[in-house]
Amino acid sequence: MTSKKVVELFYDVVSPYSWVGFEIMCRYRNVWNIELKLRPAFLGGVMQGSGNKPPGLVPNKFMYMTKDLNRLSQYCDVPLSPPSDPFEAMFKKGSLAAMRFVAAVQEREKGGDGQVEQVSRELWRRIWSEDKDITQPASLSEAAMKAGLSTNEIEELLKLSTSKQIKDKLKSTTEEALEHGSFGFPMMVCHVNGKPEMFWGNDRFELMAHCIGEKWIGPQPDKPSAKL
Repeated sequence: MTSKKVVELFYDVVSPYSWVGFEIMCRYRNVWNIELKLRPAFLGGVMQGSGNKPPGLVPNKFMYMTKDLNRLSQYCDVPLSPPSDPFEAMFKKGSLAAMRFVAAVQEREKGGDGQVEQVSRELWRRIWSEDKDITQPASLSEAAMKAGLSTNEIEELLKLSTSKQIKDKLKSTTEEALEHGSFGFPMMVCHVNGKPEMFWGNDRFELMAHCIGEKWIGPQPDKPSAKL
């Protein structure tokens, strides 16, 4: 078997599109010959650094996003249910504390992304399925507990997430995303023949598969119909 191609997934739990991309890439991790690396970053920093504007500032785009997420939820089997005030959840409250917490989980879990995956998923579930807060320590603790972390581990992570070490880590990953040309999430970077290839969004998986020499069989590759 040829060596696995590295695919980096840059994401933020405040982004519903990131959740869709995250779940699809996790599903394809065992279908394609790839090594998936999770790269939690800060969407707010990418938006500011790239000069991009939130969809809430473009009314037609915001209205379309609501319909689009409903269709994506059904098609990709991701339990998306927009919060009562998506603009407030995404851009007024933001995700800085949540992403620092995820970065702390990753720092503590050196050598693997299992807990990072579970904690990220629970944070997405809180904001994009249950309309709950992801900014306060209590809400981060609840998500981490559902992901299987112990009370002692959570206390350690909450403390670590406010350290300069983790703030610098998240900032560095966000800057790296910008260096790859990111203007939003999800962003995948495929390393092919020593060259990074950047793909943005949830409608580029087929093109990405072609680039890495794999086959795209839909957002739910484990379903029998996907293999027909």
